[in-house]
Amino acid sequence: MEIKRVGSRASRKGPAENFTGNVRVDPLFDPPAPARSYGALVTFEPGARTAWHTHPLGQTLIVTAGCGWTQCWGEPKEEIRPGDVVWCPPGKKHWHGATATTAMSHIAIVEKLDGKAVDWMEKVSDEQYLG
Repeated sequence: MEIKRVGSRASRKGPAENFTGNVRVDPLFDPPAPARSYGALVTFEPGARTAWHTHPLGQTLIVTAGCGWTQCWGEPKEEIRPGDVVWCPPGKKHWHGATATTAMSHIAIVEKLDGKAVDWMEKVSDEQYLG
């Protein structure tokens, strides 16, 4: 058995190629193979968001603080708040992040398929984000 204590995993800044604005990623768990689950607490400052992306096995988001938006390709943008649980099906193009005026944090849980958890795409434009 391996025990990881709170604070034992370093926070990192969300990479600019995958995020717009200030985003902090705090890894929660990432067990070795054959396990394939991964979890992180992701905090978005106001205006910050992911790029469009998909997950080969889907993604669960559990909103823990603030107020955010999420949108699937071709669908309306939706507001998300603490206590909301969002399921995005495998292969569904989407984005998520804070609103323009309020920070938002969520726990993101994904499973890896052949070692890959996410396929990043183009950034969400300001028009898409605010639309």
